Amino acid sequence: MPEGPEIRRAADRIEKQIGGRVIDDAWFAFPELASQASALVGIQVTAIDTRGKAMLIRFANQQVLYSHNQLYGVWKLHRTDQPPATQRSLRVRLETEGRVASLYSASDISLWQADELDQHPFLARLGPDLLSEHVTAADVLTRLALKQFYRRSMGALLLDQGLVAGLGNYLRSEILFFAQLHPRQRPADITHDQQVMLAGLIVGVTRQAYELAGVTNTQAWIEQAIASGESRRQWRFAVFERAGLSCHRCGDIIERMMVSSRRLYWCPTCQSGIK
Repeated sequence: MPEGPEIRRAADRIEKQIGGRVIDDAWFAFPELASQASALVGIQVTAIDTRGKAMLIRFANQQVLYSHNQLYGVWKLHRTDQPPATQRSLRVRLETEGRVASLYSASDISLWQADELDQHPFLARLGPDLLSEHVTAADVLTRLALKQFYRRSMGALLLDQGLVAGLGNYLRSEILFFAQLHPRQRPADITHDQQVMLAGLIVGVTRQAYELAGVTNTQAWIEQAIASGESRRQWRFAVFERAGLSCHRCGDIIERMMVSSRRLYWCPTCQSGIK
C-alpha cells in the first residue's frame, strides 16, 4: 500500500491537473454519490490535501471529496479525448478545461461538508499529517510523550496513524534504523536525546521520501549499493528490503522480522537496544 509520501505526490499531480479550475463535468459510480455530481459542476477546485493515506479534494462550495485508495485504488490523469487504457473499474471522474482526473478501483469514497470532516470515522482518529500540515520535530516529540504513545513499542507505534499520519511500513524500518533503535524499545525506554533524534527522523525521513520519490537512503550508501550491484528496489532504502545484505553502517547482516503482522527490516548490531 502506498504510504504518505506517495499519496502526497499523487495529490500534487492531481492539483497540477485540476487545481484552481472549475469543474465542467463530474461523474461517480456509486449511486449515493451520483445524485450529488451535478452540484459540483461550475464549482472551482480550491485545493488537494492529504491526511495520511487519504485524499481530500476541496471545492469552493465547501464540499470535500474524500477517497482512500486502500490496496487497489489509483488516480489516472488524462485528456478528455484520451482516456487511459485500463481494465480497472472507474469510480470517480472529474473534468475541467479538457483535463480529467479519474479514480479507478477504490471503494472508500464520500462527499463531505468541510466543517463536518472531523466527524469522519477514519480522519477523526488521525494525528497531524507530516506532509500536508506544518508538523515540526518539536510537535512529534510532544506527541511521543503522550500517555497513549509513551509506553508502546516503537515497532507498533510507528504504524499508528494516531501518532502522526503518513507513516507506513518502509518508513518505519528506515526511521528506526537511522535512529539506531530496536523495534521493541518504547519512547519511555530511551533518553531525551534519543527521543529528540527519533522525532527529527520521523519528520526528516518522511519528507525526504516525498521529495525524492521514495528514496530514504543516503547518497554515499546509495553509491556503495549500486557499486555492489543492488537493484533500485534495494538501494533506495538503507535497510528495508535488504534482508541478507550487509548493513551500510556496521557490516552486519540485515534481518527481517514480523511486527504487527507486517515485515520490518533491522540491523542486529546497530539496533541492539543497548543504551
